[in-house]
Amino acid sequence: MFRRISKYWWCQILGWGSYAFLYFIFAFFFNIVDVTFVVQYVPCVVVLGVLITHAFRAVIVKYRWIEKPFENVAIYFFFGILVCATVNSFLLTWISLLITPEDHELNFRDAWLRSFIHQTVFLALWAVIYFLWHYVEESRNSQVRQLKLEATVRTLELKTIKSQLNPHFIFNALNSIRALVDENPRRARTAITELSNILRNSMQADKAETVSLENELSIVKDYLALENIRFEERLKVQYDIDPETLELPIPPMMLQTLVENAIKHGISREVRGGLILISSHVHDMQHEITIRNTGQIVEDMNGLGLGLASTRQRLSLLFGNRAFFEIYNFDKATVEARVQMPLL
Repeated sequence: MFRRISKYWWCQILGWGSYAFLYFIFAFFFNIVDVTFVVQYVPCVVVLGVLITHAFRAVIVKYRWIEKPFENVAIYFFFGILVCATVNSFLLTWISLLITPEDHELNFRDAWLRSFIHQTVFLALWAVIYFLWHYVEESRNSQVRQLKLEATVRTLELKTIKSQLNPHFIFNALNSIRALVDENPRRARTAITELSNILRNSMQADKAETVSLENELSIVKDYLALENIRFEERLKVQYDIDPETLELPIPPMMLQTLVENAIKHGISREVRGGLILISSHVHDMQHEITIRNTGQIVEDMNGLGLGLASTRQRLSLLFGNRAFFEIYNFDKATVEARVQMPLL
């Protein structure tokens, strides 16, 4: 039974229980407050305290205050404490006057002010503990994610080469280069350089958590240049890149994986080939990358391979639930893969 109680409710129970216990101790042993009054008043304080702080916490969770910059969090918590203290002290003042009708002659404003100061202190203490708890929890989760990411990157070195750099692509690229050796030796040398760049970057993908979009684009352009040898006029590529996004970090080989997926499951299946449009922009403090290609997702293509699963996994490890990835039929002739990442 007790295992079903969350850490949050254990903290609420222990915190407000300790408050009630200390109040009773001071009342019974130091005779600071009338005992009869305390017996009736303290349970009301505890119940209202739990309700007010729980409502406060609901607002924090709903609007994700903890995830916002520290300056914003401080302002939100400050005004949240004032609002909660105002409401709570108003209710407690009325309750205290109902319990002791003989004190009705007391100035309500003075009684409310004393209660307001008292509640502000306790609510501020509650808010600080709540914030520090989540700060420590988030730091620990970040360390765990970091360790998971490092372990995953190391163990997936071979999988990265197999899944993100399609062996069929290497085979096709080598065949294309072989055909060029006699026809166009200069282009063959360039193609070998492009292929070596891709291989080198795929081998080094485990050495960095993120790379700049500009670096990733250069690899993608090498990849598309090699595929252009095979597809010739059937492959058309367009770029819509906001220059301000070139320095933004993305997972290594992610863009190349998505473009390769567009070639393998889209362009190569079309008799007339098609178009690949690569876009990168910032919207609402999110870095959005889209790859749109000619083709359609059909039922037997669900999952679309280990490459996209790896993309989802790395986005999750790097950004948690702040990153978003989906691939879908944009219209009757086009597929779109869309990635959203928070600005670091």
